[in-house]
Amino acid sequence: MPTAVLVGVALLGGLVGLVVPSLARRFATPPARPRPVRGAWVLLGPTVAASVFAGLVVAVGDDPALPVFLAIAAVGLVLARVDLLCLRLPDPLVLAAGVSALGGLTGAALLSGTPGRLVGALGGAAVAGAAHVLLALLPGSRLGFGDVKLAAVLGAPLGWQGRDALLAGLLLPHLLHGGLVLGLLAARRVRRDTLLPLGPALLAGAWLGVVLG
Repeated sequence: MPTAVLVGVALLGGLVGLVVPSLARRFATPPARPRPVRGAWVLLGPTVAASVFAGLVVAVGDDPALPVFLAIAAVGLVLARVDLLCLRLPDPLVLAAGVSALGGLTGAALLSGTPGRLVGALGGAAVAGAAHVLLALLPGSRLGFGDVKLAAVLGAPLGWQGRDALLAGLLLPHLLHGGLVLGLLAARRVRRDTLLPLGPALLAGAWLGVVLG
């Protein structure tokens, strides 16, 4: 991947990171009030978004599905922010990511003449969705069906990348979330009955699955 492309996509990610907070406030329920951001936090969002985009460029390369991965990542950054604000994954945003995944990957499969990868993407979505439905139905589960729907959407790009990426993308979110919960409990920042958002871990785990898979 040419350095100029990598830098350009990273800069695009940084621009996305700048608008994520304002977009997230529009979808937060109840509406979130703007908060002043100072110091290093001003750079955190754009830096994270730029890193996400750059990682996808390196992992996906010149695959025609790269724009699809970037579009899902952009929506995912907003979803993560909303979930952190109000413990919700709004259906319109999840639907936007799902439409991007289905339509974009279908187009990429046609352009590249690789219909088998589209089958893998659809299979990944089905496996990820079914696995999280089962988790949501377990006694005492705190997994919401917004999480289930997001997991199914993320299963499509993971399935496009292959079995290893899909397995990593299914396991890593729960390892990340579990580690975070244990750390917060140990630090006495939360209680056992405190509800914590899973969406950011699902998105981070899926990104790692693509990058590492």
